[in-house]
Amino acid sequence: MPETLTSTPDGTGLRLAVLTALWRSDITARLQAAALETLYAAGVKEEDILVVEVPGAYELPQAAAWIAKGEDMDGILALGCVIRGETPHFDYVAAGCAEGLLRVGLDTGIPVGLGVITADTQAQAEARAGDATGKGGNKGIEGADAVLRMAATYRALEKRRQRS
Repeated sequence: MPETLTSTPDGTGLRLAVLTALWRSDITARLQAAALETLYAAGVKEEDILVVEVPGAYELPQAAAWIAKGEDMDGILALGCVIRGETPHFDYVAAGCAEGLLRVGLDTGIPVGLGVITADTQAQAEARAGDATGKGGNKGIEGADAVLRMAATYRALEKRRQRS
C-alpha cells in the first residue's frame, strides 16, 4: 500500500495573509467575511492573519509576490471579483490575476489560495459570494479551505523530508 498524505484544513499555528481587492467591494467584502470565518473555524488566530486591501484583482498577484518575499507567512489567500464587460479587459485582468497568483505560489513555495470570482454577470458573482450551498458556493470559503489544505500538505511533506 502506498503512503498517502491527506491534508486537513487545520489552521493551528498558521500565519496567513488575506488579500482583498476593493474593486467590486459589494462582492469582495462578502468573500472576505466568509474566508475569515472559515480560517477562524479552522483554528487560525486573528493575530496571525494579515488583511491587505488592494485596488483590484489585477493587483492581487503583485501584493502576493511582495508578501511572499518579505513576510513570514504560511499561505496567502487572494480574494477578488472580475465581471465580464463589453471589452476584452475582462480577459486580460482575469488571466493576469490567475496566472500571476499561480506564479507566486510556484516561484516562492508558499501556497496561494484563489478566491477570485470570474463571472459573466453580477448575478453570477453574487451567487458565488453567497451561502456556501448552491451552485458555485462561496469562493472565499473555497479559497480559504484550499490555502489551509495546501499549507497542511506542505507541513506534512516537510516533516516527511526531514525524516529521510
